[in-house]
Amino acid sequence: MHVIRRKAWEIPASLTTPEAAFVDRRAFLAGLGAAGAYVAWPGRARADDADPSAGLYPAQRNPAYTLDRDVTPEKYNLNYNNFYEYSTNKRLDASALKTRPWTVKLDGLVEKEQTVDIDALIKTMGLEERLYRHRCVEAWSMAIPWTGFPLKKLIEFAKPLSSASYVRFETFLDKKMAPGQRSFLPWPYVEGLTMAEATNDLAFIATGAYGKPLAKVQGAPIRLATPWKYGFKSAKSIVKISFVDKRPETFWEALGPDEYGFWANVNPAVPHPRWSQAQETFLNDGQMRPTLIFNGYAEQVASLYKGLDKEPLYM
Repeated sequence: MHVIRRKAWEIPASLTTPEAAFVDRRAFLAGLGAAGAYVAWPGRARADDADPSAGLYPAQRNPAYTLDRDVTPEKYNLNYNNFYEYSTNKRLDASALKTRPWTVKLDGLVEKEQTVDIDALIKTMGLEERLYRHRCVEAWSMAIPWTGFPLKKLIEFAKPLSSASYVRFETFLDKKMAPGQRSFLPWPYVEGLTMAEATNDLAFIATGAYGKPLAKVQGAPIRLATPWKYGFKSAKSIVKISFVDKRPETFWEALGPDEYGFWANVNPAVPHPRWSQAQETFLNDGQMRPTLIFNGYAEQVASLYKGLDKEPLYM
């Protein structure tokens, strides 16, 4: 009989979870420390009903990406989200987000800059489903069935120059559509990865979850998923992907450089300045368990950080 051995990072499909609060700067940062309880919120606020890509879901699951816990039920994921463009409250309403038409600009150090329609991009890239852990810096966690395509496939499509060392992700900026962007925060939301991180097999562009196009609160119609990093690295509702030669300043670095930095790798041994990261709480049932280095994906990504021991990898 053939025995399938699970790797340390694998989670059972039954435990997939939902994703990671400021009036003044410090009050907002302090709010991040409180892991809130699940609250019911009516309606899915999914991507537009006219989403032309809807017929492509559900996509075939990639068996290489499994879990050691159950998938978090969808209702928790839809009702407990950080999407500060709309609210600092996890019980948020992102129904005003207009996801069609939607384009993504690929620019910077590339052979040729281009702007791609989201539905054309999805058809070009193709879709697969992956089961991934999701760990918030607030010390709660989920397990999510993302649908999308490998980031490295998109990078091949963009054709960056050899001088590109980083990938910069920028989300939409529309203060009329997103009331949270009328605040003092450094909009638009910017994130970044090294080219080595971005071309790692785990780095994923998600356009769907739970066998459907992304819900608006999940960052429709296109977001990043980097499961070995804290959730704030996974930028939502992306409109521009730039290839650059200097490390970009990210949203959270600009806002709280003493608490949030570029790397944001999950590390149980290094606490956040205001709380421990040694344990995580499953969002759906309150169960606690020890946090795993790199969120359980060390086998795939630890080699990316050799020689960087003097940098605060957790930040």
